[in-house]
Amino acid sequence: MPRTTRRSGVVAAGFLLPALLLLGALVVYPIGYSVRRSFFDRSDASFVGLDNYLALVTDESLRTALRNNLIWLVVAPAVATALGLVFAVLTERVRWGTAFKLVVFMPMAISMLAAGIIFRLVYEQDPDRGVANAVWVGVHDTFVESSGFPKARPLPVHPLEEAGDGAYVTKGPVRAGVPVSIPLIGVAPARMPKGALPAHAPTDTVTGAEVTGTAWLDFTRGGGGKPNVVDPGEPGLKGLRIEAVRDGKVVATTTAAADGSFGLPADRADGAVLRLPTSNFRERYDGVEWLGPALVTPAVIGAYVWMWAGFAMVLIGAGLAAVPRELLEAARMDGANEWQVFRRITVPLLAPVLVVVLVTLMINVLKIFDLVFVIAPGSTQDDANVLALQLYRSSFGTDADLGVGSAIAVVLLLLVLPVMVVNIRRIRRESRR
Repeated sequence: MPRTTRRSGVVAAGFLLPALLLLGALVVYPIGYSVRRSFFDRSDASFVGLDNYLALVTDESLRTALRNNLIWLVVAPAVATALGLVFAVLTERVRWGTAFKLVVFMPMAISMLAAGIIFRLVYEQDPDRGVANAVWVGVHDTFVESSGFPKARPLPVHPLEEAGDGAYVTKGPVRAGVPVSIPLIGVAPARMPKGALPAHAPTDTVTGAEVTGTAWLDFTRGGGGKPNVVDPGEPGLKGLRIEAVRDGKVVATTTAAADGSFGLPADRADGAVLRLPTSNFRERYDGVEWLGPALVTPAVIGAYVWMWAGFAMVLIGAGLAAVPRELLEAARMDGANEWQVFRRITVPLLAPVLVVVLVTLMINVLKIFDLVFVIAPGSTQDDANVLALQLYRSSFGTDADLGVGSAIAVVLLLLVLPVMVVNIRRIRRESRR
């Protein structure tokens, strides 16, 4: 071997040696130690063979983590890549495409921890705090009328009694010319309908043409007031539904005005019983339990897609810029519609880029930890468990077992290796061209 070649090799080895030492200390040694540790028990004193690996399929929490990791591996990369492809193709057709790409890519500048905090608030159950349920409840209430007084009820001294199924009726029949009092409590002043006015006491100077009365919130702020009496400042129960029932049939209905006053035709309501139907008191619809056991994993995947769809869009957009426009125009001239051009030409030409994005995201989701740890509440964290989170809990939790934690780390490495091998082979094929 020529002296110059040997000298070049020594110089190259000298430059590589620090990197190799760091690689060995930070990568090779931890991998070797984790493999060895995975065959020993909690105290690292007894050899247990494959018992720690068997725990992955026998322990319920570990099985849940493994199942959720498979869901992540299949769903999250595919959805993020598909959205990135759609965004990349559509933004080429609008003038403000650059601004749209900026907005979609912006979540990549946010850390996983910050994104988790954001989506923990987005998925809050209370529609007044959680954006997702605020939208969902708004759509629901557009088609299904919500109750105005979900927790309203009468006091025992009030002239109302329970009728079953959450409804209330007057204790006796009503008469034209005799005003009816319908006092309720249990409605928070902040929950009162908008536009409610101070109630007016029922008057005795009424005609016999109607059965009239007043429905109001029998509660005075700051205390005081008398039951069954309209005290100053007590608001009317605007929108309260009132039915006249005779022989078990509804013969007339009305709703209370802004000041709580109402009237029913005397020819139908005279001698009937007034009923406040259950629809007045249904608990309001609070939306979907996004972070409940059934939906917590899809909810966290949604947060991940929000972050990484922009990454996929940028890479696919760069590949799309290299697609020959002549092929697209030729296909259109031959009569292909936009869907056919997209499916038969654009997607096949972008296949190498799509594979890069898909493989990158698959490696990424196998290590997902931050989002699940922050978004999933303690009550459902077991249902959203993944291997990286279980690795943390097994290795550093209150009941730490480094043997099981090391076994999980080795399994994660084995899951990543095939994806890495496929990626390396693809890179080598690309370099030969």
